[in-house]
Amino acid sequence: MADRVSPVYLGVAFGVTLIVPALCVAYEGTAAALVKWAPFWAVGVRLGLAGLRQMANPSFTAKEIFNLADDSALPIVRELGMANTSFAILGLCSLLVPAWRVPAILVGGLYYGLAAAGHAVRKPASKNELVALVSDILIFVGLAAAFVVGVTR
Repeated sequence: MADRVSPVYLGVAFGVTLIVPALCVAYEGTAAALVKWAPFWAVGVRLGLAGLRQMANPSFTAKEIFNLADDSALPIVRELGMANTSFAILGLCSLLVPAWRVPAILVGGLYYGLAAAGHAVRKPASKNELVALVSDILIFVGLAAAFVVGVTR
C-alpha cells in the first residue's frame, strides 16, 4: 500500500460529504433536511469534484487510488469522470428541483454502494483507496437513510 494519503482527497472525502452535510442537517434540524442536503453534497459536490478531477487529471485516480503505474487506464478513468459529472449535475440540480432529490439519492447511493463493494472485494491498493472504501461505505449508509426518509414522507 502507498504510504501517503492525499490531504486534499481526505478533506473532500470526509469534509465535503460527511461533515458539511451533517452541519447543514443539524442547522435545519429536520429529517427533510437530510433529503435536501445529502444529494447536494454527497452526489452533487463530491462526485462533481471527483468527475472534474478524473477528466482533467485521470492519473490521480489511476495512480494514487488504484496504484496503477500504467497509463493505459487513463481513458477509462476519464470516462468514469464523465459519469461522475453526470451524476453530480443531478445532485446539484436537486437543490433547485425537490422532485429530483430521491432519484439523485437512489442513483448516488447505488453508485457509492457498488463502488464500496468493488473496493472491498479486493485488498485496497493504496491508503487513498482505503479512504475511498471507508468514505463510500459511510456515504452509502447516509444516502440509504436519506432514501428511506425521502420515500416515507
